[in-house]
Amino acid sequence: MTRRIFVTTALPYANGPFHIGHIMEYIQADIWVRFQRMRGHQVHFVCADDAHGAPIMLKAEAEGVTPQQLVARIAAGRPRYLTGFHLSFDHWYSTDSPENTRLSQDVYARLKAAGLICKKDVEQFFDPVKAMFLPDRYIKGECPNCHSPDQFGDACEVCGTVYAPIDLINPYSALSGAKPVLKSSEHFFFRLSDPKCVAFLESWLAAPERLQPQVANKAREWLSGRGDRALGDWDISRDAPYFGIPIPDAPGKYFYVWLDAPIGYLAALQSYFTTGKARARGEARGFEEFLAAPDTEQIHFIGKDIIYFHTLFWPAMLRFAGPPYKVPNHVYVHGFITVSGEKMSKSRGTGISPLRYLDVGMNAEWLRYYIAAKLNASVEDLDFNPDDFLSRVNSDLVGKYVNIASRAANFITRHFGGALRYSGDTGQLTARAAAQAAQVQESYESREFGKAMRDIMGVADHINQEFDARQPWVLARDPNRAAELQDVCSRALAGFKLLSVLLAPVLPAVAERVARQLFGLERPFRWSDATVLPERVNAYEHLMTRVEPRQLEALFDAEMGAPAGAGGTAARVAAAASASTTSAASAAAPAGAASISIDEFKRIDLRVARIVRAEAVAGADKLLKLTLDLGTEQRTVFAGIKSAYDPSALEGRLTVMVANLAARKMKFGVSEGMVLAASGEGAGLYLLAPDGGAAPGMKIT
Repeated sequence: MTRRIFVTTALPYANGPFHIGHIMEYIQADIWVRFQRMRGHQVHFVCADDAHGAPIMLKAEAEGVTPQQLVARIAAGRPRYLTGFHLSFDHWYSTDSPENTRLSQDVYARLKAAGLICKKDVEQFFDPVKAMFLPDRYIKGECPNCHSPDQFGDACEVCGTVYAPIDLINPYSALSGAKPVLKSSEHFFFRLSDPKCVAFLESWLAAPERLQPQVANKAREWLSGRGDRALGDWDISRDAPYFGIPIPDAPGKYFYVWLDAPIGYLAALQSYFTTGKARARGEARGFEEFLAAPDTEQIHFIGKDIIYFHTLFWPAMLRFAGPPYKVPNHVYVHGFITVSGEKMSKSRGTGISPLRYLDVGMNAEWLRYYIAAKLNASVEDLDFNPDDFLSRVNSDLVGKYVNIASRAANFITRHFGGALRYSGDTGQLTARAAAQAAQVQESYESREFGKAMRDIMGVADHINQEFDARQPWVLARDPNRAAELQDVCSRALAGFKLLSVLLAPVLPAVAERVARQLFGLERPFRWSDATVLPERVNAYEHLMTRVEPRQLEALFDAEMGAPAGAGGTAARVAAAASASTTSAASAAAPAGAASISIDEFKRIDLRVARIVRAEAVAGADKLLKLTLDLGTEQRTVFAGIKSAYDPSALEGRLTVMVANLAARKMKFGVSEGMVLAASGEGAGLYLLAPDGGAAPGMKIT
């Protein structure tokens, strides 16, 4: 049965660029959306800029532009993030829109007709210079508890005490510096404490699997009047001057941004329908019909800091506004992202700029995979650790996944013209693939992405182990074992196709390249492709490079201004930088000219490698292209040894390579390391080889 799903993420505030927390949330939702689409379900994935409120109004004023101009400038930068991180939103909109104005005023009128809007006089601080009521964060003063100066009007950042602005000692306006005065104003409230609202919310929160258990428990705590925020009526109005949506029957009054922001989900959806994009996705119904339909699922992905609004105010507003509005089916909550165990802070060098990540040439799918590997269905925080990131991406994506295709496809295209053939009954092979796909499918559906990645890499381990045990490089030397070689490589490539399907929600760009370029499909993978054995394979083309320590160093040092060698994240990354970053002068020094410490020597990662394939390079007089097996992955190295060796004589022998030399782009391709050879004053090159018993991947110490 085809599901029809409306999915949103929390709206980013339109006063600045995306930060890594936004990107983490969007990646989480995008993976789930892509998985559902691969399963054949109809998903409408929308978001919008949260464009209203005092901070935007005041920032625009400070910059000498209108709020609309400020919002438009911020919006113009969004596509680079969305495209850069492969985020598949169907429509991106703004809460400063005609649709949001109409819908917000409609919801308000319906709530008012239901008897759930009331008026109360509110005493607030007023800035006599700016002639405006001050939001709590624009009032500062001395903490009434610990007496720390310059604290905000809602909480002390020193002792953590929560208080009302009127409790501050010697308060002043953060906008003008003037002493604020208390002034009374009539405000509009949504009567969330009304017994019918409370009864509805008790029922809504009790629905199984609507919320994660810890989220439902926290919402019930608030609903019962316990915990850090007791349930109360909700102030939904602000006084002019204010950048927002006017309250229709109250001149000079505007909806508080938190009323119209979630309605912005629906405004974005309505705009999506109006533009015809929904019809292009196969949706024949109109906006209101789709929204009210019993089979429409409404799902929100949000951070844990906005649970209060999304589990109490939002569902109550929708319920009592009535059809076509409907309450969310699920609200999926995630934790925060930290860097090396610390909260993000630009001044401490522990933040990550998404744009900087792209600008230094880092692959967006590395981050998508790393986030997926650390996400689960709970509300736990996720930590970005640079060393773990480098190790996990290089080991899993390059060493385990991509390595399978690079090793097996070359044998098939070289010896069998790209034809795949399986010996014996293939039923067991497809049955195993079906079982593995079903297990990963369950994890994707329940947002247990970390478990899905572990299971997928378990499959990759099994494929690599079977491939190594059959030693295709040995089989390739014996023409009488050609059928066995073809079967071994065909099974490995069938496994690689399965892995590509399972990873497609996380690695959409790589998976589509695999589908079209390697396996010759004219479309991206569907989930059902997981159990279909491929019959042909095209020549392997490079799919993914390794993460280099210098890229992580550039990500943190350049963005945060932390010098290499300083404390914190940048220092830890710099310490891992490869030996290839030494100066050209040092590299060219004659033997014996300078000594190095043992620590410097240990930075060079020497490994045993098996030469799986050696071939001449067209147009190069000195180079041979070597495919080297490191046990867990394969690398391509261009070596200037053509004058000394016949390529066919090199295949199968062991040698020594520098494994952590930075990849170098050459005229003929990318060289991913260096093999070691000896030479003297006379003619001759002598490739170094380890003693008998050494195995690919062994570290030379």
